[in-house]
Amino acid sequence: MLTRALIVVLAILNLGVATWWLLRDEPARAPLPPQPTGVAELRWLPGGTDAAVAAQVSAAAPTEALVEREAAPATAVAAAPAPVPAPATPTSASKPAEPAKAPEPVAAIAKPAPEPVAEKPAAPAAPPRCLALGPFPDRAAATAAQSRAGNLLSQVRLREQPAASGSARYRVLLPAATNRDDAQTTVKRIVAAGLSDYYIISQGEETNAIALGQYRNREGAERRMAAVQAAGFQPRLVASGDAGQWWLEGQLAAAAEPAQAQQRSGAAQQRSLECTRLR
Repeated sequence: MLTRALIVVLAILNLGVATWWLLRDEPARAPLPPQPTGVAELRWLPGGTDAAVAAQVSAAAPTEALVEREAAPATAVAAAPAPVPAPATPTSASKPAEPAKAPEPVAAIAKPAPEPVAEKPAAPAAPPRCLALGPFPDRAAATAAQSRAGNLLSQVRLREQPAASGSARYRVLLPAATNRDDAQTTVKRIVAAGLSDYYIISQGEETNAIALGQYRNREGAERRMAAVQAAGFQPRLVASGDAGQWWLEGQLAAAAEPAQAQQRSGAAQQRSLECTRLR
């Protein structure tokens, strides 16, 4: 019983929905947006020859003719009995003349900036060259050779090389006084100046002279002389035994050659030398 009642209810509901669907009103269509002034409205035309002809005529005719054509009923195009031959392509005279366009200014082409030329790295400076020229018999001869070498040598120094026998001696002396009392007076001045290592020579050619030291090399004797001179005295250096040899040492000019310096100085030999020994 219940099943029959449900079937009747469902049939009534289906009948009601079908009745509503058949009797309902058509939904109102949204109005088209207003067409801008002077712009033709696009309409769909059936395909075929008429559509091709209409497209060519629409492209060739001015805007006003296209508006008038749109105002005619659409059935006029569809009722044409025969295809209309395609009109000849309009000449350039029928087209409205286009205003001449002013030539656009051509932008100046920017020239790329020249690439900077890479500077070549400077060549490394040549290391300094030092040499010793000699031997010379005495200091005076070495000094004369230095003058002859001129600007070929810099940082020049004179060096004495002791004799091979090792018998050379260098004494630092104060000149001989007139008598023993004057020598004693000089000794008192030496002691007051803070100097030591002295004695008065009592015989020989240098009697009453005051000896201030004896050395095996000239460098030590010259240091002693400098200390005595700083105290206000005027000593002298006396060499004895086998005489040593003198050498002229210096740094060679950049553009000079060792043979050139040897020839100009008059030296018999030339030796390579480490430049650190000149500092």
